[in-house]
Amino acid sequence: METSYTIKEHTLPIIPLRGLSVFPYMVLHFDVGREKSINALEDAMVDEQLIFLTSQKEAEIDIPTVDDFYHVGTICKIKQMLKLPGDTIRVLVEGLSRAKIKEIIQEEPYYKAVLEEAIYDVESEKDKELEALMRSVLDTFEEYINIGNKISPEILLTLSDMTDPNRFVDTISANMVLKPSQKQEILEIFEPKERLEKIYKLLLEEIEVLEIEKKIGLRVKKQINKVQKEYYLREQLKAIQRELGEDEESLDELEQYRKKLQKLKVKPEIKDKISKEIDRLSRMSPSSAEGVVVRNYIDTIFSLPWDKESKEKLDIKEGRKILDEDHYGLEKVKERILEYLAIRKLSKSMKGPILCLVGPPGVGKTSIAKSIARALNRQFVRVSLGGVRDEAEIRGHRRTYIGAIPGRIINAIKEVGTKNPVLLFDEIDKMASDFRGDPASAMLEVLDPEQNKEFTDHYLEIPFDLSKVLFVTTANSLSTIPRPLLDRMEVIEVSGYTEEEKVKITTRYLLPKQIKEHGLKEDFLKISEETIKDIISYYTRESGVRNLERKIGQVCRKAATRYVENPNLKMIRVNKNNLEKYLGKPIFKFQMAKEKPEIGIVTGLAWTSVGGDTLSIEVTPMKGNGKLVLTGQLGDVMKESAKAGISYIRSTCEKYNINPDFYKELDIHIHIPEGAIPKDGPSAGITMCSAVISALSKIPVDSTVAMTGEVTLRGRVLPVGGIKEKVLAAYRAGIRKVLLPEDNKRDLEEIPENVKKKMEFVIVKSMDEVLEHALVRNGEKIED
Repeated sequence: METSYTIKEHTLPIIPLRGLSVFPYMVLHFDVGREKSINALEDAMVDEQLIFLTSQKEAEIDIPTVDDFYHVGTICKIKQMLKLPGDTIRVLVEGLSRAKIKEIIQEEPYYKAVLEEAIYDVESEKDKELEALMRSVLDTFEEYINIGNKISPEILLTLSDMTDPNRFVDTISANMVLKPSQKQEILEIFEPKERLEKIYKLLLEEIEVLEIEKKIGLRVKKQINKVQKEYYLREQLKAIQRELGEDEESLDELEQYRKKLQKLKVKPEIKDKISKEIDRLSRMSPSSAEGVVVRNYIDTIFSLPWDKESKEKLDIKEGRKILDEDHYGLEKVKERILEYLAIRKLSKSMKGPILCLVGPPGVGKTSIAKSIARALNRQFVRVSLGGVRDEAEIRGHRRTYIGAIPGRIINAIKEVGTKNPVLLFDEIDKMASDFRGDPASAMLEVLDPEQNKEFTDHYLEIPFDLSKVLFVTTANSLSTIPRPLLDRMEVIEVSGYTEEEKVKITTRYLLPKQIKEHGLKEDFLKISEETIKDIISYYTRESGVRNLERKIGQVCRKAATRYVENPNLKMIRVNKNNLEKYLGKPIFKFQMAKEKPEIGIVTGLAWTSVGGDTLSIEVTPMKGNGKLVLTGQLGDVMKESAKAGISYIRSTCEKYNINPDFYKELDIHIHIPEGAIPKDGPSAGITMCSAVISALSKIPVDSTVAMTGEVTLRGRVLPVGGIKEKVLAAYRAGIRKVLLPEDNKRDLEEIPENVKKKMEFVIVKSMDEVLEHALVRNGEKIED
């Protein structure tokens, strides 16, 4: 192809444009506001209405210098000018041809330059290559329009009729979405063929980018469409539910449930189960009975502390201090708690022990559990098991039942709000079983550290982790706790308090507490230690301090009444002399040791649920035919002990000058006073045997000696329980010599030191040794 061009010079004013490129054959309007640009416009209007438009290199520059705009631009014809408010002029221009600045001849009051315009003469009909290039560009531009959807397809009709390559390529350049730098690049190419090749290359690149954009767009659109579809369907559902008379609150509730489910940190299978329940609820009428059941179930699940824990405090010194503050004595229990604290500090993975505190009422078993929670900085929750006879109380009811609720354990966890509380099962020995199941068996899984990690309540039907809970149980007796359940617990015996301990507890805890509760001043009421001992001995008979606290409360009430009647009182002192004014006549009288030895009367020691006690066993032989009469509400075991004792006496009667035929010729009556109180157990075996031997042999028994132990047919003395309580009872009764079975020697470690110092303990193996210490052979003669 033969291409030739001629250079034509123009001297025209210049307007640099911000972020705008103008191509030949292009018609556009723009606003002019800069003073220099307005001056250039006015000059152009005076002359041929021609002006040179070029682009600024940086759009942010407000007052450009010669170096701040491109030197290749477009000569344009001003078609129209319109003044706008605020000294702005809107200009409509038509691009004529490219031009290049040859020389800047003026900078003020506007830019003016000598321009070179290259005018090409193209014989397009002879150039097949140029024609082919134009067709390729047109086809590619059509594809660009179809993919991009940003340009009107009508422009293709205009382009297909064009034969001038200059006009053709500039029209395409003007309509393409390009960066300002790319537009300037095309503008600076004067040769038509070269410009076509450049635009062809740019079109192919843009198509590639647009296809990637389209893929991304389709993917995003698909997701958006799904969301929109769900939104649309939900809106439809809302409309339907409104027509059915269902409110929007239920819909908001479902949304809240779904949000809560997203935040819930549980296993995926649990999430799936809850999600299905929420979906079920969404398909139900809010007022339906089934809807209420499902809603209650979901609320219960969300109210459980799946991942909430109390931060443990593992400071042994602080723990010891807290336990000592709250309780006096109870060293074994405190030591076990401190051991647990120490191990927890060393090993975080250790499972919580299941402690069983066994002891008589009122010794502080429940309050020990509260102190454990305080020492560990954990929440405390109590579950009372007294009288529970339904297995569903522990494991919950299945949701198929009307009014179904979770079991007591899940309820307690929900109530306390953490998954690692100290949970107290109070009175675990008082559980019963009937046709509704055995709650003790249901407790087996709860109290097994290997199983309770996946504890499944019948109501929830999903596992809940109980392994971080520290379980503490309390019982008055181990005899009624099933063996498999007892096997899972670590038994700690909380024995009764000694008199000295009770005095300390009263002065340190009970008296200040009762004074505060009754609204009295701290130093208003004074009770001496001797008076407290009298209250303990004559007004209460218990191992614990519950009744003692009531009696102290009674004294406080009387003191408060006196103060209200006479506000001038500064202090009230309660002593031995005026104690009856506050508490009335003494209720109890301890059976004190007899002063003189007596025939057929022996002091025995017994264990009761309220502590130890002394029993004065009396035996009277009478002429008869060998009957054995037992009175005093004795149980079967005690009766059998008496029979075993009689058999032993028959085998050794010669040693004590007893008539060998006594079992034929005499009736023996064994009586234990306080006949209204049932008594049972083998502990009185040696006591009854000694009393019968004394009565038959007419040898008196030392009244300062007390004894306990089981007797065999051969006269061996076997061990018994409750030694501490029995010894304390003997001490209170003024007895200073106690006979104990050899196997009970180890129990003496539990006896308080101050009691041990004042008493003599004789360890016996056989009845011979018992009688050696009990009978007074050369003593004072007993008159009939």
